[in-house]
Amino acid sequence: MKVRDIMTASVQYCQPTDTLQKAAQMMQSINCGSVPVCDANKKVVGIITDRDIVLKAVAKGSAPNTQVKDCMSAPVVTCTPDTDAHEAADLMAQHKIRRLPVVDAAGKLCGICAIGDLATVDIHINEAGDALSKISEPTATQNAVH
Repeated sequence: MKVRDIMTASVQYCQPTDTLQKAAQMMQSINCGSVPVCDANKKVVGIITDRDIVLKAVAKGSAPNTQVKDCMSAPVVTCTPDTDAHEAADLMAQHKIRRLPVVDAAGKLCGICAIGDLATVDIHINEAGDALSKISEPTATQNAVH
């Protein structure tokens, strides 16, 4: 099965010059913890997560009008619509991420594949669950924090 068969095609995104407040409001409205960041040509240049906002802005006292580009994560791990679902699960596990922006040959956003999308398809040996368990494993830095 290919990512195109399970991805969400209508994806909201923000731009690097949008404010963190706008990104957070977008996350709230779609009940999601991350939003792809795209340039004016819809090319994926980053991803902003609720965790990015908290750790890179709120914890440092940054204002809500701080631009997304100042806190987003980049570069972004992406896949294409032709990526196999097994490979998508492997990418998520390897990079400890729960969502993969799906891009066309030009790098333009055309969808998003979430760990939950993988859980809805019959991929062998419960790869979605395996990917999630690997994503959820604490890193050495997280183990040191109490």
